[in-house]
Amino acid sequence: MDIAGLSVALSQNTVLTKVGTAVLDKALDTNEVLGQNLVSMIDAAALERSVNPHIGSNFDMLV
Repeated sequence: MDIAGLSVALSQNTVLTKVGTAVLDKALDTNEVLGQNLVSMIDAAALERSVNPHIGSNFDMLV
């Protein structure tokens, strides 16, 4: 049994796991910010609709 090779493989596996976890954490943070921005955009659209309720509610389309 190659102890040195096993040690290197386990060390690489640990590093890859930590890197994957860090990338996932960053992706979750990014998605949380994007979700907050989406909610603020929806709130802004609702505010616009309350000020101008007739804007955007109907449209005419000719084919």
